[in-house]
This record gives sequence, C-alpha cells and structure tokens, in this order.
Amino acid sequence: MFTHIDPAVRFQYTMVYLETEGRSTGRNAMNTRVNEIADGVYRLSTFVPEVAAPAGFTFNQFLVVGDEPLLFHTGPRRLFPLVREAVARVIEPAALRWITFGHFEADECGAMNDWLAVAPNAQVAHGALGCDVSVNDMADRPPRPLTDGEIIDIGGKRLRYLETPHTPHGWDAGLLYEETAGVLFCGDLFTQVGDRPALVEDDIVEAAITAEDLFGYSTLNPDMGRTIRTLAGLELATLALMHGPSFTGDGAAALGALAADYDRRAEARRTA
Repeated sequence: MFTHIDPAVRFQYTMVYLETEGRSTGRNAMNTRVNEIADGVYRLSTFVPEVAAPAGFTFNQFLVVGDEPLLFHTGPRRLFPLVREAVARVIEPAALRWITFGHFEADECGAMNDWLAVAPNAQVAHGALGCDVSVNDMADRPPRPLTDGEIIDIGGKRLRYLETPHTPHGWDAGLLYEETAGVLFCGDLFTQVGDRPALVEDDIVEAAITAEDLFGYSTLNPDMGRTIRTLAGLELATLALMHGPSFTGDGAAALGALAADYDRRAEARRTA
C-alpha cells in the first residue's frame, strides 16, 4: 500500500528533531492528540508527516491513570513540550509517578530525564537487563529494575512487565500489560505508517507486514514468532500500538497472524 515511500527518507528521525521546533503555532503546527482508548488509559499521539513521507508516522505515548499515574513511552526529547501539554489535559504532569518504556531508544525514552525533572516523585521502571546496560547510567535518578512478570500496582490498575528479548528489537525489549482493562502496550509490534483513528476494529496486520517490508526494523530471529504467540495467551481487549492506531477486537488472532508472518520471514532467511 505504501511502496511509493522513498527509502532514502523513510525513517529520518532527525526530521522530528529539526522540524518540530517552532511548529507549536501556525498553519503547519503539530499537535499531540489525546484519546481515552480504554478505561483510564489515554493515547497521546503526535503525527509527523516528514517521517516515512508522504504517508507520515505517528509517535504514541500512553498515560495510565491511577493513584500513581504511569507513562509508557516518553517520546523523543524534542517532542517533550507537546507530550507534556497533552499529559496536562488529563493529570498534572508533576503528579506522574512511573516512567516506563519497552526498550532503550530515542522515541521510547528520549525524554525520560525531562519527565524526571517535572515530576519530582517519578521513577523510571524498566527491565533489569536494560537498567544494567543503559538506564542506570543514562537516567538522572536510579530506576526500578523489573523482572519478567513483575507487577507495578498504581492503585486501580495493575501493569505486568513482560520480557520479549529481541522482539521486535533490542535484547532489553519488553512490554507492559494492564491486567484490569486487558490492554497490551505493544511497543513497536504492529508498526505502521499513516495517520489512522485512535481506535480501530479493522485489520492491523496487513499494514504491519507492509511496514516491516519497508523498514526491516525487527531483529528477526527464530524465537520471534514464539515470543509473540505467548502474548496471545493474555486476556486482551485492546492492543495499544506505539506507531499506529490502537486496536479493539480479536487481539489473539492479530498476534497469531503477526507471529506467523515472522515465522515465514525467519524460515525464508534460514533457507536463503
């Protein structure tokens, strides 16, 4: 569907850093939209047309409201003013308690220290391996290292940390699953281009396959399909995508179809 995207400019994150400055007002202003996609779960979405042009690309963060509010993904540093303003439409930013992300990458955690600065009681929570190799050194305050299956109880919501090494990329990769509402925060899984509604019920797998063909962003490995299929065993009501719409429907089937595609890719590489 998006094969016309110029490979030379498909993933120029530097465009985010350069183009967002000075674009808070005016005809070409960028903004971060806020939508509640599940009870107490808010999608904060910034559409950046310069990334993967001409289709464009969304950068999504997720705010989970409870006694101790939690943010999954911080966004890049240059998007921080937009994301902070979006958070302020839901809670006072200084009240943020937990800062989390799937793996160490600019769009996942680039603004983590900005959030630590505005939220004095906030703490980064990330997988123990990622803390050891990156976050312990890069975060301005000591993080909370998480083990596989560990729960962050924020009061009214329970978020379970799930290790997913090298899925979709990074040996420190992991996801969060909110147990009470059945929301899986998918990180880069199902990445797709374009700007779709905040919450959809139609297919998200075909667009994800197209994006994988275009970007080749995953750390393709023989265990990838198996890792994704373990996620399908969760009680799922919503899949919350970092790059793309959130999805409500048969999440297990969508994860199964995505896993099958990665099985196909891994086998094709093995036999090439």
